[in-house]
Amino acid sequence: MCSLHHKHPKNSKSAHDQEHRQWSRRSFIQALGIGGSGSLLLGGSMLRASSVSPLAVALNNADSDRILVLIRLQGGNDGLNTIVPMLQYDDYANYRPNIYHRQNNLIALNEDFSIPQYMSPLESMWGDGKMKVVHGVGYQDQSLSHFTSSDIWAAAEKVEQYEEGFLGRHFTEKYPDYLLNPPVDPLAIQIGSIGNLIFDDEDISYSFLVSNPDQLQQIAENGVQFNMANIDKTCHSGVQKEFLRQQSNATYAYSGVIHEAYMNATNGVEYNDDKISQQLAIVARLIKGNLGTKVFMVTLNGFDTHVDQITRHERLMGELSGAVKNFFDDLNQTGHDEHVLGMTFSEFGRRAMENGSNGTDHGAASTTMFFGPGLQGNGFAGEYPDITDLDKNGNLKFNTDFRGLYATVLSQWMCLDVGQVQNALVGNYQNFDLGFECSADPTDPTDPVDPVDPIDPIDPNDLFSHKPIYDIEERPSIVLNINRAMHVDIQLYNIVGQQLGSLKNGFMAEGTYIVNIDEALENGILTTGKYIYRVTTYEGASSKMILIR
Repeated sequence: MCSLHHKHPKNSKSAHDQEHRQWSRRSFIQALGIGGSGSLLLGGSMLRASSVSPLAVALNNADSDRILVLIRLQGGNDGLNTIVPMLQYDDYANYRPNIYHRQNNLIALNEDFSIPQYMSPLESMWGDGKMKVVHGVGYQDQSLSHFTSSDIWAAAEKVEQYEEGFLGRHFTEKYPDYLLNPPVDPLAIQIGSIGNLIFDDEDISYSFLVSNPDQLQQIAENGVQFNMANIDKTCHSGVQKEFLRQQSNATYAYSGVIHEAYMNATNGVEYNDDKISQQLAIVARLIKGNLGTKVFMVTLNGFDTHVDQITRHERLMGELSGAVKNFFDDLNQTGHDEHVLGMTFSEFGRRAMENGSNGTDHGAASTTMFFGPGLQGNGFAGEYPDITDLDKNGNLKFNTDFRGLYATVLSQWMCLDVGQVQNALVGNYQNFDLGFECSADPTDPTDPVDPVDPIDPIDPNDLFSHKPIYDIEERPSIVLNINRAMHVDIQLYNIVGQQLGSLKNGFMAEGTYIVNIDEALENGILTTGKYIYRVTTYEGASSKMILIR
């Protein structure tokens, strides 16, 4: 992590650079579809479709027609220079003699808070009652690591190893056969933010990569892009070619419906030629094209402003403000804006005092902004941190747990059952009055009807479980835990859903079993790559990913 002082010691800078390399490495792995996610280029922007959680499924199937657009400010946005505290302006200016906003360059939101002049596109949104600000957003014992704090925001909890986000937490239990029976529409679409886990399950990839809408249309019309026949698998290059083609073909599952929605609409305003504007322009077309997706996430990178913050922050927040204004103006032309809520978030804020490079170092609490006519008026929520009462590192203390904002949006805007929200967030968090309330009867996915033996109605989740395991040489097997004798059928599929053979089919007594895939499969040795196995019992079907190395 970065130094807590104005200048970075050499070893601290090295650790900071190492973290960025680690972050970039995971992003690169995910872009290849190896780590559980991937990407697509639509209209020149990176787009990732992910649909892995029961909460996302509930969002898509909810009676509400509302949509959530998450706007990630990657790198740690400086809340103090975004929403300037006029009541403590002198203290604010003293902390930042070189980078504070002069009063004649500020736009007053009210007598207590202002925004910089370069965020002027948001002035009309505030005046029209389409913007709210939440103060002091963060969490207890803030990590100052980009990597870890991003994972905490995604997972909504602190754990030793992060493999799934809060929107992907309960996929295996509630929707066990998703891999072989996906819904028609993508449940969540992500532009940029490769490396973020918010929609991820630990072993599932729903991704595709094309360069433009024309290529997407070609894929949608022609099915899989690569021919899997006549590949010489006796040589290493042939095995590699089969794996890469299989991976590429598997990424196009949602290309057709996305392309159809994209082509069914046009943008009604002219967006600026910057990354966040172009991302939101794509989202606007997909929403106006009536794609059934309920959650979108876009990303604006560059907020790690250790150096030259004045110039960098002005460019970033100027781009964001213009993009958000154009986005809602675009949706307003067709009335879709009434159903869309925008929400910014960032992994942490910045230090209260500037450093020696006209920038700020990693901090704690920051601000979250909400946008849309559904807010029913402008205003502030949460208690603003006292900037004269900093923590031991010189950071603003958080007053608003970010998970409370998630809970508010999911239960009051998206109309999800409170129990489901609590499960996803691993706890019960305070809701905030953001001006909206549920527009429909809440869904209740918390206790779905599971098939239960009528003679002995025991919770079926306690009767049977399975997962892939790997030995010391990384050879794959499936471990089964059976708490009641039952018939078990295990079939193996390739990544595009083609059945390869049976691994087990017969009656199994109570106990723990290990099914070695190489030994069980009668059709020979599998090539390197991802596969899917499906276990079917009287309870139903359940599928998981397994990797052959």
